[in-house]
Amino acid sequence: RLYQIPFGVPDCQEESEARTLYLVGDFSAPAEFFVTLGVFSFLYSMAALVLYLRFHSLYSDNTKLPFGDFCVTVCFAFFWLVAAAAWGKGLSDVKAATRPAALLGATAVCQSGAALCSPGSAPAMGLANISVVR
Repeated sequence: RLYQIPFGVPDCQEESEARTLYLVGDFSAPAEFFVTLGVFSFLYSMAALVLYLRFHSLYSDNTKLPFGDFCVTVCFAFFWLVAAAAWGKGLSDVKAATRPAALLGATAVCQSGAALCSPGSAPAMGLANISVVR
């Protein structure tokens, strides 16, 4: 939800206040899908662990239960792949929207040539990149 993040841009005129601009974009859906799937995977694994340890005889005697467990596990693996790809795309969109050069291009002060604007350093995205690799 980048549209909720404000940042100040000076007008470069005397006694004028900085204008408040907002970033553009809402890339929360892939992240929410990724986290939700992780929570459901954890809950399912805890339930399966209880089934394996507490009700082992029920699991070994019934032939449909292991097959159902296998099908649910395959579905979770597929959705995890989809969620990781969606989060990777969402992260690349966040990086593009918050790139300093892109933010400078959106400010009128830097476009007019009245001020010397430099993008500075890129934001640190190392931990976000690691979250996609996991």
